[in-house]
Amino acid sequence: MILITGATGTVGSEVIAALLPSQAGHLRVLTRNPGAVFPDGAQKVVADLDDGDLAPALDGVHAVFLLTDGLDIAARDRRVIAAAQRAGVQRIVKLSVRSVGYDAIDPITTLHRAGEEALRESGIGWTFLRPTAFMSNALNWAGMLAAGQVVYAPFAAGRAAAVDPADIAAVAAACLTQDGHNHRVYELTGPEPLSPADQVAVLGQVLGRDLSYAEVDPDTTIAQWISYGMPMEYAHAAIEQFRSTTKPYNSEPTGDVTAVTGRPARSFTDWAQAHRNEFPTPEQVQNAATVQESR
Repeated sequence: MILITGATGTVGSEVIAALLPSQAGHLRVLTRNPGAVFPDGAQKVVADLDDGDLAPALDGVHAVFLLTDGLDIAARDRRVIAAAQRAGVQRIVKLSVRSVGYDAIDPITTLHRAGEEALRESGIGWTFLRPTAFMSNALNWAGMLAAGQVVYAPFAAGRAAAVDPADIAAVAAACLTQDGHNHRVYELTGPEPLSPADQVAVLGQVLGRDLSYAEVDPDTTIAQWISYGMPMEYAHAAIEQFRSTTKPYNSEPTGDVTAVTGRPARSFTDWAQAHRNEFPTPEQVQNAATVQESR
């Protein structure tokens, strides 16, 4: 039995999809949402990583995919690790961040580093997946592209070898089901470093639109996130993760996706083509507004 935490998120849902073909009936997903729906073959367990008993979720589990977020990463990691020790779990694959290996001290990196240290000390077999920026972060621009032709985002000088979450999931699936990954650290990237302007240019090509990029200051982005409902403290922590794209290590591709999966990492063009329908066109937005006004 394999347990997936963070199962409703971008990476967690991809891990489920990667594992189901071979692990149907031996896959358990943990969620705090009783109404969450998962594919057939995945057994849902409702539990909260912050509170309550995790024993039922871990009963009979051999391996765990550990994905925690927010500003309680370390505390949640420790709770899962302690419960896993009691349950006799043999392997934990933790989704971390690339900056852990480069002496970064921003809040999110610091919390992941503490989670990694707790897992190292637990006696449970571990693998750390340290991705750079997610290609799927570009979906944050969907609203802007629905309203116009310009993407506004900070850190124009940043260049990240962003990774497709599906590639993270493919690596995670291999590490959860195959031997040879114990006590390994994988830095997961895409094949090329791209700036925000580069990504916008690719989206323009894929969507067939004349798009452009304009830099905004980080404080404007923080204010926007808060207006969307993100807690203020987390917004300030998250912007520091985005700022890490300006660090040289984030622009350096690795071969770890290929080393684990045996195939090349997907490009941003590949990702954009696969997700093009998630970017509404101005015409679609106008049509939706027209329908709404006619009601």
